Amino acid sequence: MPLYLIPKPPPHFTDSARSIPPRAPPAMALLHLLHKTATTILNSSKPHIFSSSSHFSTSFLITKTPKKFKKKRKKKDSPRTNLVQTQPNLVRHFENILLRDAHFRFLTKAKEFLSKQPQQVLLLDEAGKLHQQLGFPRGRKVIRSIQRHPLIFQTYRHTDNKMWFGFTDFMDELLREEQGIMNELERERVDVVRKLLMMSVNKRIPLSKIYHNRLLFGIPEDFRDRVAKYPNYFRVVVEEDGKRVLELVNWDPTLAMSALEKEFLVDEDKVKKAFKFPMKHGKELELDVEGERKLNMLNTLPLVSPYSDGSKLDLWTLEAEKYRVGVIHEFLSLTLEKRAYIHNIVEFKDELCLTKHTYQMLLKQPWTFYLAGTEMNWCVFLKDAYGEDGVLINKDPQIEFNEKLYMYAEMQELESESYISKK
Repeated sequence: MPLYLIPKPPPHFTDSARSIPPRAPPAMALLHLLHKTATTILNSSKPHIFSSSSHFSTSFLITKTPKKFKKKRKKKDSPRTNLVQTQPNLVRHFENILLRDAHFRFLTKAKEFLSKQPQQVLLLDEAGKLHQQLGFPRGRKVIRSIQRHPLIFQTYRHTDNKMWFGFTDFMDELLREEQGIMNELERERVDVVRKLLMMSVNKRIPLSKIYHNRLLFGIPEDFRDRVAKYPNYFRVVVEEDGKRVLELVNWDPTLAMSALEKEFLVDEDKVKKAFKFPMKHGKELELDVEGERKLNMLNTLPLVSPYSDGSKLDLWTLEAEKYRVGVIHEFLSLTLEKRAYIHNIVEFKDELCLTKHTYQMLLKQPWTFYLAGTEMNWCVFLKDAYGEDGVLINKDPQIEFNEKLYMYAEMQELESESYISKK
């Protein structure tokens, strides 16, 4: 039947028919039903299998790997923590000396810093900001370090109602004793500075370098003013940039003899065994141990004097290395404790013609030098200056005073009898 001949439905039938969806194909009907069911479940207020408040427990599931099954990550090597010496080669009494330095860092730094302050006192609030200058751990309260040494430091409230800290009366007495020691040893310290100048390239060293390392050699705080008393030995020159440089006036041949040369006159065999500069040779020589030792001895001696002009030597020759070894040996022999940290040595690098390979050079001489500490902050010792118990064989009066100061710093109260006996 043609379409134009189909009769139209009545109005009431047409309106109701529009509300009934047309029949959909079977696949479309199934998708429509699934979509409607999922929407009903997600919008439902009741808990369902995807809800966090489901009554099903998941505690039996292992969400993290247990520690015993985790692989331990190896810490990266760092010069800050890597020890110079391996475990079999550690010499405990040398390492303990560095631990003692760390233990008394606040004592030594605070003593030096306070001594230069007006009236030798410091505001406690200001002291808390000077962790580097006073040597206490960053982030810690300075009062904790002060209370560790009650015989040395004290805190008090001033009339301005602020807390200050300074030396105790007992410490003031010890400082006067130390000043007397420095006055008595002034001529010896002058000779030490003269020998340093004689070893330097141009026989001149900036006064600031000597001042920064004064504790290493036992030089007093006011040495820069005391040099004016010795015009026959020293001359202070002010350069264009304002730097004050100490120059040697007269060369003294009696001082130009190193400690190693003096020891050679006493015990020649001991000095011969102190250093090794191996000589390369072919296998065809077929040398035994004794023959190789005699061959190497040709390279070992004679050593180049540290008071010769090292700047004229070719940098990488055997003579230049002998010179640098001798310079380090003489430099350490002039120190109070026959040892020095890397920052002390680097301070005089240009004046003593040293290279950046000083660390490797000293490691090749284990019979004479011992390197302690870490690769970033190592300390070199003269082994022969110490006994088997790690105690200095010849103690300077300043060293004896320092040891007494350490003893009192560890005490919580003063024992009068022990104090009288120590005096």
